Amino acid sequence: MMRNCAIQRTDKPPDSGYRPRTILLVDMDGFFSSIEMVEHPELVGCPVVVGADPKEGAGRGVVSTCSYEAREYGVHSGMPITKAYRLCPDARFLPVTMALYQAVSARIMKILRSYAHTDKFQKVSIDEAFLEITTDDSADAIRVAQDIKKEVLKKEKLTCSIGIGPNKLVAKIASDVEKPDGLTVVVHSEVQEFLDPMPITKIPGIGKKTGKTLGDIGIETIRNLRVYDVKKLVLRFGKWGYQMHDFACGIDKREVKEAPTVKSVSRELTFDEDTADPGVIYGSIDVLADRTHRALIKTGYQFRTVSVKVRFEDFNTHTRAKSIGFPGSDLQLVKNISAELVGEFIGERKIRLLGVRLSNLLKTDTRQTSIYEFGGSVDCE
Repeated sequence: MMRNCAIQRTDKPPDSGYRPRTILLVDMDGFFSSIEMVEHPELVGCPVVVGADPKEGAGRGVVSTCSYEAREYGVHSGMPITKAYRLCPDARFLPVTMALYQAVSARIMKILRSYAHTDKFQKVSIDEAFLEITTDDSADAIRVAQDIKKEVLKKEKLTCSIGIGPNKLVAKIASDVEKPDGLTVVVHSEVQEFLDPMPITKIPGIGKKTGKTLGDIGIETIRNLRVYDVKKLVLRFGKWGYQMHDFACGIDKREVKEAPTVKSVSRELTFDEDTADPGVIYGSIDVLADRTHRALIKTGYQFRTVSVKVRFEDFNTHTRAKSIGFPGSDLQLVKNISAELVGEFIGERKIRLLGVRLSNLLKTDTRQTSIYEFGGSVDCE
């Protein structure tokens, strides 16, 4: 499938140092579940859910990914596995086979790198990457994208969706327009027309919480955000207000380049009301372990150290950590260690904030993916 593929050339600025910039975001379709269907052809056409063991509705953990057939039942990544089982009890539930997914990812990334201009390549996650090509002719970009799709399909029997745009933001949003096996092109002159009608949550970094806050002040679409007073955005959101407004205007100056090595992955939760309830605390640490583990799996790393962070009602903050003697990626191990560590703080006094971090990371593919800073403030659900 392909959207907006008119051949069009953007105007070149007069300076002789101009180099045309076209960015592709390649996103593999239902990556884990698609690999499982290549390995097990009898699953093709069936709803497939990759993640924790549902244990007939009594399991714990979340969905890592699922096939498009499973999505028709309302199943999606990050959903509690018990809910996925209720929605689609006849699905084939499979465990995460990370070594297999990493091996396939490494081969696909090698293919993608071969199409990038010099070193203009950035692996975003195990199944997603940006690459920059030296052209501003949409016909050339389409040919490159089609060649990538054909080579990946031929060598790995997998489909991908590709977004093409003048910057990373537009390419990323475009990659999600037609799925699976999509190809969406947005030329420079059509960026605002493309972005304006979309919901604000299409902008990376605007999740449910920030989206609700913006909705409360009448900002529902990207156009609403674009025409809103940027000074008021900055007063409410700080520097992130400037960034959101730039994105709404289709402005994204970020370069396509490899980022520094990941040092840790983490997630935090601030309670609406301070609590000393053991049930709430253990339940919350379990959810945080799920979310942190999901980020770990997405980036393709294994961990050696689990840490918890506890901030009390008086803002006094403590951390505890425990290391294992081998690199691991087992969700239940993360949950068990996190619960053990947070147990030390229960009953002492009310807790305001909890956090879980995985560190001392090891990656088979040493190329970088995404960075997750412990204690980051941007809403990235």
